[in-house]
Amino acid sequence: MNHLKVIFEDESILIIDKPAGLVVDRSETQKGEVLADILQNEFGIALERGGIVHRLDKDTSGLLLVAKTQQALENLQLQFQERKVKKEYLALVHGLVAEGGRVEGAIGRNPGDRQKFTVILDHPEGGFVAREAVTEYEPVKSYQLSAVSFQQIFSDFNKIQMRKLERIGYGNFTLVSAKPLTGRTHQIRVHLKYINHPVVGDEKYVGRKVYRLDHRWVGRQFLHAKKIGFYHPISDKWMELESQLPEDLQTALKRLEYG
Repeated sequence: MNHLKVIFEDESILIIDKPAGLVVDRSETQKGEVLADILQNEFGIALERGGIVHRLDKDTSGLLLVAKTQQALENLQLQFQERKVKKEYLALVHGLVAEGGRVEGAIGRNPGDRQKFTVILDHPEGGFVAREAVTEYEPVKSYQLSAVSFQQIFSDFNKIQMRKLERIGYGNFTLVSAKPLTGRTHQIRVHLKYINHPVVGDEKYVGRKVYRLDHRWVGRQFLHAKKIGFYHPISDKWMELESQLPEDLQTALKRLEYG
């Protein structure tokens, strides 16, 4: 029996609240059950990829739109291509973000590490493919790790290690709302890293040392697909759905607020 939380369902579409840790698509390296399998086997959606219209990374939680019929699938795919679908994510990032902005930077595979993506401003020789990507972001709330939280989280650190944390400015964070206007792989994570505000707990993009610090108090990357808006593929009525921040991420924020 599946444990997927269904936010909305009718004859044409399904919107689920994907938990962190669940892989969306099958791949050569993926051995366990993925979301596409669950949708095909347990929801009976006989479409390629189980009718999944877009992606969420494995460790990103939140709203995912699924088509149940071929007609709905084609309609929703077209809406994504025409950028009619509106998505909003919540991310906790390193550093203080004073004001909102817009990141315009084409994204391609990192030439030095094929598992990662990066902003590619010009096309170097070697033919790295970079695709246009745009993300808008807005600060929601800033946080500062309290002295009490510091002592709790880094109780095994000596004075020298503690001073090092202070020197690198560890302990300042901002909850931001991010709206991707395009749909590139790792887009929000790459764009926030590009403006020097990487997502807390992001193993790929925050850097190995900082990741280890983050992992002491947040168990995964702090990124959640909070809202999605689109035209219903049959009625053409505008729909907007929202997902609350999951418990694990709420707990992480409480550690910042109250220690």
